[in-house]
Amino acid sequence: MNIVQVGSVKIGDGRLALIAGPCVIENLELCQRVASTMSELCQRLEIPYIFKASFDKANRTAHDSFRGQGLEQGLEVLYRIRQEFGVPVTTDIHESDQAEPTAQVVDLLQIPAFLCRQTDLLYAAAKTGKPVNVKKGQFLAPWDAGNIVEKLRAYGASGILLTERGTSFGYNTLIVDMAGLPMMRQFGVPVVYDATHSVQRPGGAGRQSGGDRSAIPPLARAAVAVGIDALFMEAHPEPERALSDSATQYPLAQVEPLLRELLAIHRVRAEFRNE
Repeated sequence: MNIVQVGSVKIGDGRLALIAGPCVIENLELCQRVASTMSELCQRLEIPYIFKASFDKANRTAHDSFRGQGLEQGLEVLYRIRQEFGVPVTTDIHESDQAEPTAQVVDLLQIPAFLCRQTDLLYAAAKTGKPVNVKKGQFLAPWDAGNIVEKLRAYGASGILLTERGTSFGYNTLIVDMAGLPMMRQFGVPVVYDATHSVQRPGGAGRQSGGDRSAIPPLARAAVAVGIDALFMEAHPEPERALSDSATQYPLAQVEPLLRELLAIHRVRAEFRNE
């Protein structure tokens, strides 16, 4: 397993890391509130933590949905979070020309699922020198992710993560193939489980995506039991009022008990593996 260095955080060293934050940068105050809560919590629980928020949600269902603060303002917010809380930060990019300016601010570049096969985007991300986290497309089998890893290695990526975020199963439905997690780890890269996007119902609410927030804990428990290197989740103080992914962001106040449960499962799994 190749350990990936993301700022001060190592992913793939046997600990369970966390990538979390609000879905989109609604404003600086929201990001500060989430980053403050999550960084303090992860410090207490000794969980390596990376803050995540998107400066642009370029694949919204409706043309008039809120997309974010845009590249320039969004990167300013991410810079503030990184400096104020001393945590690594990550965000997603959608176009090749966003890679270099984004890499000047963040510690990890994220490639959205629908763009996971975009060669020029992967090339641009790898060439920045920052590690790259690719979300496996809902249309790909786990073994197909090996081609993504090969591309990034060929382009000299400094570190590679693969994220499972569910697979399309009929209209407006996603399922999670837990057997795919160890398959992807066989490529020698750390694997992340996206606990919140995996419970989406894409376009299931008409002009926006729906989802089943209640499915987040059991699926996260299953993923940790099977074996992952990091958990990805979007958290919001008031998910119902969130400007993006309101059906699937996890309530900020409920994150701690879930993380404690997942850490317990992770420790038991580690004990059995060491016997």
